[in-house]
Amino acid sequence: MRNKYVLVSLLATLALGGCTLGRSDLDEWVAAEKAKKGAPIDPLPVVKTFETFEYRAQDVRDPFSAGLEEDRQGQATDTSGPQPDPNRPREPLESFPLDSLVMAGTLGVGANVEGLVKDPEGVVHRVRPGNYLGQNYGRITAIAEDHIELVELIANGSGGWAERQASIALAD
Repeated sequence: MRNKYVLVSLLATLALGGCTLGRSDLDEWVAAEKAKKGAPIDPLPVVKTFETFEYRAQDVRDPFSAGLEEDRQGQATDTSGPQPDPNRPREPLESFPLDSLVMAGTLGVGANVEGLVKDPEGVVHRVRPGNYLGQNYGRITAIAEDHIELVELIANGSGGWAERQASIALAD
């Protein structure tokens, strides 16, 4: 068995030693390739200069700037109505979009009913009225056997917020 290992190692040494013998033709080919001239490089394209134009019409509004009405509308903010509470700590189910949450069932009876909501990662959470779901500040208002009702706060585009009714149905 030991003779077999000695023979294998001897053959490996001879094979590796043979790799260094016939290298002269390779060196000649590399030198010949380095001596060849490369293809000429195309010259850089000429950069075209364009004539600038300054818009100087009298008593005419610049079409590329916002008008006075649009400026006033953009600056006006509607702060009346509901507002999200910036100091309220975020709940775990608020990190998922509402359409990715699935109602899995309910626990309890009557006024003590709790909802079971499954998140996209497969974790089931217990929720009660007053808990928050989804990324639009959705507050649970009611839990029924087959659905969970909530009210979301949606930005209205003028700096304020509007309430929107939403629900999550029981999964089939």
